[in-house]
Amino acid sequence: MMEHKLAEQITDIAHQAGKAIMVIYEKDFAIYEKSDESPLTEADLAAHNIIVEGLQAVSDLPILSEESANIDWSTRQSWKEYWLVDPLDGTKEFIKKNGEFTVNIALIKNGVPVLGVVYAPVLNTTYVGVEGLGAYKTTDQGSEKITPIAHQAGDTWKVVGSRSHQSPAIQALLDKLDGETELVAMGSSLKLCLVAEGQAHLYPRLGPTSEWDTGAAQAVVEAAGGKVTIVDEDDVLNVDASALRYNQKESVLNPYFLVSC
Repeated sequence: MMEHKLAEQITDIAHQAGKAIMVIYEKDFAIYEKSDESPLTEADLAAHNIIVEGLQAVSDLPILSEESANIDWSTRQSWKEYWLVDPLDGTKEFIKKNGEFTVNIALIKNGVPVLGVVYAPVLNTTYVGVEGLGAYKTTDQGSEKITPIAHQAGDTWKVVGSRSHQSPAIQALLDKLDGETELVAMGSSLKLCLVAEGQAHLYPRLGPTSEWDTGAAQAVVEAAGGKVTIVDEDDVLNVDASALRYNQKESVLNPYFLVSC
């Protein structure tokens, strides 16, 4: 694991948030049926509060979180550096209890994600990426540096996709690839991390996401040596596409993008 004080502090904050989420995740959700508050909402807010308190203790930078997303553009547009947070990414995964949800904390500097932590508490897996220092994956088996793996001629293309039926646009992309294709299913921001660690070659996202859904994982991808580029639905494989960037407009919705080596 890299020795980087701020990355270590942010990883610790993410782990604390994950512990709070797990307290709720391990309950019988049926106990919430007579309450106005869902387990997802409770877990989101618990993680959000821990993360905000933790970040404020290590930095005086502003914070944009999914749970406090109503900060006006007139305020945000002056931010050169800020924290971008998704306290709990993977609503469906949380409800299904399949473990594929994450805590996401990113440091954005001039639109670029320069540090990111993605923590999957059920899987006890943490991804950390720091610009210029590389990216690492830590599990019960230890920590290892990760890097994307380029597709080689003759290899099966591994493409991150949905467990359910593919959209026509994704199917059209698969048809353009030379050779066999295999869909690799995963939830939440872990989709981007699969490319970062070389478990998949491509992750095309041709559907809606918000900036907090991707910031931390993009930091991991780019620190590992991969790319996250803006694409058009009709030209997903455009090699000259520009990098996905943050806080460049009033809307916090991302354009379509492609994660690749």
